[in-house]
Amino acid sequence: MWTRNFLKQATERAVKSAAQALLGMWALDGFNILHADWRLAAGVAAGAYILSALTSIVTSGVGQPGDPSAVKTPAS
Repeated sequence: MWTRNFLKQATERAVKSAAQALLGMWALDGFNILHADWRLAAGVAAGAYILSALTSIVTSGVGQPGDPSAVKTPAS
């Protein structure tokens, strides 16, 4: 079904998405480490991670076989 390479790439994308969502939330909120809502931050990051992983799974049949990207690249 999914190769080890696919899972590594999908996980990398999901971690990046989680970090971007977290940073975006903090940027909009005027981040203060002493008053941060860590439960909300964890929820936002987890939500972004799950959405990214699901997107990789859904697009796995669109692009190159075994690749989480929806973009087809020409063979080299």
